[in-house]
Amino acid sequence: MLDYDVKYLKFKTYLSTYCPHCNKSFNSREKDHDVLTYKGIYKGKETVIKLSPYLDVFEVETSVPLEEGAVLEDLLCPSCNNSLVDPLTTCGECGSKVGKITISAYSKLLPFFICLKYGCEWHGLTKADERHIKLKIPRQEMPEQDQKLRVHNFMEVPYGLTTELAQLEAGRCLQCAKPKCVEGCPVGIDIPSFVRLIREENYEGAAHKIKERNVLPAVCGRVCPQEDQCEAHCVLGLRDDPVAIGNLERFVADWTMKMEHVKPPPPPKRLNKKVAVVGSGPGGITVAADLAQLGYTVTLHEALHEPGGVLVYGIPEFRLPKAIVRFEIDYLRKLGVKIELNSIIGALYTLDDLLATNDAVYIGVGAGLPKFMGIPGENLCNVYSSNEYLTRINLMKAYRFPEYDTPMPEGRNVVVLGGGNVAMDCARNALRCGSSQVTIVYRRSRKELPAREEEVRHAMEEGIAFKLLTNPVRFIGNDVNWVKGMECVKMELGEPDESGRRYPIPIEGSNFEIETDLAIVAIGTGPNPLIFKTAPNLERNKWGYIKVNEQTMETSIPNVYAGGDIVTGSATVISAMGAGRVAANAIHARLSS
Repeated sequence: MLDYDVKYLKFKTYLSTYCPHCNKSFNSREKDHDVLTYKGIYKGKETVIKLSPYLDVFEVETSVPLEEGAVLEDLLCPSCNNSLVDPLTTCGECGSKVGKITISAYSKLLPFFICLKYGCEWHGLTKADERHIKLKIPRQEMPEQDQKLRVHNFMEVPYGLTTELAQLEAGRCLQCAKPKCVEGCPVGIDIPSFVRLIREENYEGAAHKIKERNVLPAVCGRVCPQEDQCEAHCVLGLRDDPVAIGNLERFVADWTMKMEHVKPPPPPKRLNKKVAVVGSGPGGITVAADLAQLGYTVTLHEALHEPGGVLVYGIPEFRLPKAIVRFEIDYLRKLGVKIELNSIIGALYTLDDLLATNDAVYIGVGAGLPKFMGIPGENLCNVYSSNEYLTRINLMKAYRFPEYDTPMPEGRNVVVLGGGNVAMDCARNALRCGSSQVTIVYRRSRKELPAREEEVRHAMEEGIAFKLLTNPVRFIGNDVNWVKGMECVKMELGEPDESGRRYPIPIEGSNFEIETDLAIVAIGTGPNPLIFKTAPNLERNKWGYIKVNEQTMETSIPNVYAGGDIVTGSATVISAMGAGRVAANAIHARLSS
C-alpha cells in the first residue's frame, strides 16, 4: 500500500504499460483519460477489465459485475490472449494471485503486479520504483491577498508558494532527458536541475543553480511571462497544466533572501579589460554580472538616482516590491560591479568618452520615450503618459506622499488607454490611489489583449472596468484646461495586421463620450533620442531603434553593443536579459581573442 493520501496524490504511468509476452501496450484512451484494458476470467466467464492507470486507485469496470473482494481466476492479454498470472508471486497485501505486466518510465522497465482481488491496491513496486512514476497532482497556485483588501494597499498581491506547496509543485516535474523548458528560457536556466533540488529540499543548491544563469531570479519569478516561454515548452503541459516554473523560481529566490545563504562566487582573476554598461535595467544588469564574473572591470552608468531601470520606475510595488530589486542590485555590487548614478550618457558623457576609457560599451537604456496618440486635447492637464505616471508613483514614491515630496496624481474617474501590462499597472495603481472608477479603453477585443492573463485577471478581480472595441477620438477639457471627458468611437475587427491580430476598424456614427478627470496613455514607448544626439553614426532601423548584429548584438560602431528595448522596442524583462547574455558572450569573445 502507498502511504500517500490518495485523495490528493495519485501515481500515474505517463508513458505506457506492456504485456510481457507480446510487448503490446494495454493503454487506451476513453472519455479524455487513459485506461488499461485487459481480458479476465471470472466464474468461468470472460470479461473485459478496465483499470484506472493510477497505481494506487483501482477503479475496475467490467462487462461481468464483480462483487467486493471477488478474485479473478485469470487475467489475459487482450492482444495475444496469454495469461498474465505470475505463479511465482502473490499479492503482498492479501496473498491472492497477481498478474504481471511491465511499466515503462523514463526509459526504465519496471515490473508491475495487479492483484486479481477486486478492491486490493497492492502493486508490488518498491519505493525506489515509485520515484520513477510521477505524482499526479494539480498545479499548485500561489495564495493571494483578498481582492477586496488589496485595492487599499500597495503590498504584493501573491504571497508566494509555501515550502509544502513548492515541494508538491516540484514533484510534478517529469525531469525530461531533453528538457524543452530550457529551450524556452532566454537565459538558459537549468530548470530541471533546480526543480529537482527543490524536491530534494536542497534550496541553497537550487538557488546556486539558478544564479549560474540568472542574477535576477526574484524579479523574473514575479514579472516574466513564463506562460509564453519556459512553461509553454513544458512537456507536462501537453496533457496537463505545465509545471509552475516561475513560481518555483520565485520560491527559491525568496528563500534565499530570508535565509541569506547564497553568497557570490569567489572573485575571479582580474583581467586588464574595462567595460562600460549604459543603463541598469535587466539587460544591463545581466551584461554587468556576466562580465564581472569573468574578471572584467565593469562600470554601470544609470541616469536616474536609483539603479534598476524599469524594475524601479515602471513596475508597481504590489507586483515587484522595490526591496527585492535592491537586494538583487546588492548582489551585483558584491560581484564587483561599480554603479555610477545620475550618469546621463548623451549629456554628462558621450559614447566616445566611454570608448576612450573602456574596451567595450553596452547600451541597455530601454525605450523610455512616451508615445501619444496624436489626438486633440492630449496637452490638457491631467493627461499623463504611462512613463510619467508610473515613475511618479513608483520611483518617486508618490503613493507615500507627504512622507515623500512627490504628490500623487489625483482623479476620481480614471481612464487608461491601452491593453498591455503597462496599462494594467497604471489602472491598478490608480485604484490603489483612491480613484472611485477606473476604466481600461482598448481598441480590440478581450482575446487580443496583449497583457499577461494573470494581470488581466487581477485587474478584473479588483473591479476595473474594460471598455473594449473602443478607441479615443479626442480629449475634452473644461474652461481651465483640465481634462473632463473623452470622445470615443466604437470599433469592429477586420483582417489580421502585421502582429497577427485582427485590425480594428472604426464604426461610422458610433461616437460617444466618457467622463474622466484623469487619463493615462499607455500605448507603448519609443527610443529616447538623447544618446543619439552625440552619436550620429550609431545606425538605427526604420522605427528609430538601434540596429545590431543579432548574433553578437554589436552595433554599427565597433566594440559598442546594445540590447533590450532600445533594440527591439517594448518587450519583456527576460528577453532583455537574454540579449544581454548574447552581448556579454560576444564581448568576452572579442576581448579575450
